[in-house]
Amino acid sequence: MHPGYGFLSESAEFARTVRDAGLVWIGPDPEAIAVMGSKVASKARMADAGVPVLERLDPGTVEESDLPILVKASSGGGGRGMRIVRRLAELPGAVESASREAASAFGDPTVFCERYLESGHHVEVQILADAHGTVWALGERECSLQRRHQKVIEEAPSPLVERIGGDLRERILGAGREAARAVGYRGAGTVEFLASATGDFWFLEMNTRLQVEHPVTECVTGLDLVGLQLDVAEGRPLAGPEPAMTGYAVEARLYAEDPAADWRPQTGTVVTLEVPDVVARFDRPSRPGIRLDSGVEAGSVVGTHYDAMLAKVVSSAPTREAALGGLAAALRRTRVHGVTTNRDLLVASLLHPEVLAGAADTGFYDAHPPGELTAGARVDPGLAALVAALADSAHDRPGPLAAVASGFRNVPVGYRSRRYAVEDEEIDVRYRFGRDGLEVETPPTGVTRVDVVERSADRVVLELDRVQRSWDVVRFTVGDEVRVALDGASGSLELRRVPRFVDPSTRVAAGALVAPMPGSVARLAVELGDVVSAGQPLLWLEAMKMEHAILSPAGGTVTELSVAVGQQVAQGEGLAVVAATEGNGDG
Repeated sequence: MHPGYGFLSESAEFARTVRDAGLVWIGPDPEAIAVMGSKVASKARMADAGVPVLERLDPGTVEESDLPILVKASSGGGGRGMRIVRRLAELPGAVESASREAASAFGDPTVFCERYLESGHHVEVQILADAHGTVWALGERECSLQRRHQKVIEEAPSPLVERIGGDLRERILGAGREAARAVGYRGAGTVEFLASATGDFWFLEMNTRLQVEHPVTECVTGLDLVGLQLDVAEGRPLAGPEPAMTGYAVEARLYAEDPAADWRPQTGTVVTLEVPDVVARFDRPSRPGIRLDSGVEAGSVVGTHYDAMLAKVVSSAPTREAALGGLAAALRRTRVHGVTTNRDLLVASLLHPEVLAGAADTGFYDAHPPGELTAGARVDPGLAALVAALADSAHDRPGPLAAVASGFRNVPVGYRSRRYAVEDEEIDVRYRFGRDGLEVETPPTGVTRVDVVERSADRVVLELDRVQRSWDVVRFTVGDEVRVALDGASGSLELRRVPRFVDPSTRVAAGALVAPMPGSVARLAVELGDVVSAGQPLLWLEAMKMEHAILSPAGGTVTELSVAVGQQVAQGEGLAVVAATEGNGDG
């Protein structure tokens, strides 16, 4: 029985049940899973084994001088049940929220606290141990680029370890081996450490399974970790010297999420997922290039019950610079439609000077918010709407007429009008083709002249003040809406066609809050009639085993509260209405 890398892979009870049924469990003994599955018990065992650990703090004894601290779930992982606390007044709420999230995800509400290192690095050691006493430490990975305490980009070797040099690699790999030996570990596992910029490190936890990011290690060692898991489970010894790392590999997790909206997971149907230049799938590449691990394809539904990861895209190369550049280039040309993703953020992150210098730490996305990172990749909404209008007009005139300038005559003609929505902004595009070419009533921001070089239903090439830019265009429907997706060299953008006439019953009242995703109401923070301020949490939705705060859009009074704790809600369903007080805007 191979449990994969979901929650069952770290369930001691499940492992014991499989073993008691007479089956071979491909993983460590249930006893090792139980010890390492508790962050409290594992820290105590590691301290006894001489592995550096951070002091455990009881939430009831935390003082101002201890801050900042991290509230952590004792069981589980994946960033769930974790909260950073920088003010003592925030601690009770953080403990309550983390405990509730941990109970929902792992069935154990126990939480504890430890010191939070603001500029730490996440460095982990890949362990493989057989039943004959051999423990291999297969190099280290660095996973410092994280959001919501979940990894986004992983690489091997660690740039921190490479930069500091000396005996740091020897010490951290040695600590990983000792951690495995301390629990009689067998199989593949990962020992995670928090490291400072000066090379001090402390044990965080051990994942008693194959990690999501194991392809990174496979690319730099040439090993088949799943195959070795099977060998170890059959009782075969690990033969030969401990393998070393060669070259560099970087992995990016392509998520269905909106980084600009607090990394909110997205749902929907994938229309397109195309990654270019793939040389291997679910396997070690025979040469440097792109490896793709993904079971998602056109038509796949992204729901709320599982992780929102669509694909793992891995780049391997002889140098770190080449690996980063190769991954950024592949992601930039990746086409993914139907759901909002973090693609543009990944590209911007990989090309950021801090990341290129190997200096990024776990606070990277706090210091560089997604909106700031992707500002250069964002297509101007007015320009995007113009491109969509030109492509749609060609789409609506099939055959040879598609190449003819829409509306071209020898006499002046009126402007043609199409309307699109980009996020919450509606844009009316008015254009016409005259004797001098394309005329736009309101040109895109910063552009004085627009010339059409090529126009078809699925591709538009424009000259903007003599600078040529091109976009691929894809159309699809979501419910009753027609969406138009644009992919260009600098980024991607999705627009919604706005019909000329809108059913009044579909309009959303000012101040109304609707569910941004399907989920269940985890907690209410207000009652009907409460006076609230802008940005104040009104309630929390639970989706994909994580809680998401719903904030008041403006200061005002809660005039409607349409949900109760435990209630299931659909995406777009009304939750509450806040009537803005005078001077607070229209909500």
